[in-house]
Amino acid sequence: MSTAAEGDQGTGFTWPEPPPGGWTADDLDRIPGLPAHTEMIDGGLFFVSPQTHFHMATLWLLEYGLRTQVPEEFYVVREMTTRLGERDRPEPDLMVVPRRARKGPEQTSYEPADVRLAIEVVSQESVERDRTAKPQKYARAGIEHFWRVERNGEEPVVYVYELEPASGTYVITGIHHHQLKVAVPFPIEMELTLD
Repeated sequence: MSTAAEGDQGTGFTWPEPPPGGWTADDLDRIPGLPAHTEMIDGGLFFVSPQTHFHMATLWLLEYGLRTQVPEEFYVVREMTTRLGERDRPEPDLMVVPRRARKGPEQTSYEPADVRLAIEVVSQESVERDRTAKPQKYARAGIEHFWRVERNGEEPVVYVYELEPASGTYVITGIHHHQLKVAVPFPIEMELTLD
C-alpha cells in the first residue's frame, strides 16, 4: 500500500499510495507507518514539522490555563483530530470537548458537534492552513469558538473568533496581547506571557 518516494536517496522511506478516489477520514486510522500527528485536509495528508520552542511553550501555557479554569463537565484535548467530513480530519493543537464525548482509550477523533473550542497555534510550515483552510472548515462544521494564536516577537497573541449563525462564518471578537479574558465558551482569564 505504499511506494518508494521518488528521490528518497536511499533512506528507505516510503510514501503511502492513495487508493482510487483518494483518502477518506476513516483511512487515517488504517494507513500504516504514518508519522504522529498526521492530519487530513481535502483528502491530502499533512505531516507535522519539528515543533519549535515557541509552539511548545504556547501550547503548554494555553493548555494549563484552560485545564485550571474549564468547567467540570468539559475536558481539554491536545493534538487529536476532529472528523469534519468524509475527507477532512484536521488536528487542532487544542480542543475543549464535553467529558461525555470521550469514548475510551482507543478513540482517535472527536465529532465537530462535540468541539466547544478549537485552537490553532500557527506554525511557519502551516500558516495558510492555520489561518484560512482549517478555520473555514471548522466554521462550516459548526464549531462555535475558534482561537488562532500567532507569534508577536517572543509572546503569543490570541485572535478569538465566534461563529456568526446567519453567515456560518467566523467573526473576530477580540485580539488579546499579554492577557486573555473571555466570557465564552466559558469564562476564562490568563496571562499570555511565556517564561
